[in-house]
Amino acid sequence: MWHKEQKEGLEVEFANAIENTIERIVDSPQIFPIRYKNNRIAHPKIFPYNIHFYIDEPNTSVVITAIVHSKRHPKIAKRRI
Repeated sequence: MWHKEQKEGLEVEFANAIENTIERIVDSPQIFPIRYKNNRIAHPKIFPYNIHFYIDEPNTSVVITAIVHSKRHPKIAKRRI
């Protein structure tokens, strides 16, 4: 993993940042604005990544569709949906 090669423990910080962001999504998915179709995007506070997700109303759940680096073209995540 790239993060591990950059700094010892960075991969743990990355995993924690993603996990914390997912917890924020699950706790309050509505606070993230809809960006395209019904998809929303959340950003971890430290790392330049985007977490794409939508709210599955009938099942009262959140579905994460992609986690991509913010420098990647937005169509990368859209193609996965």
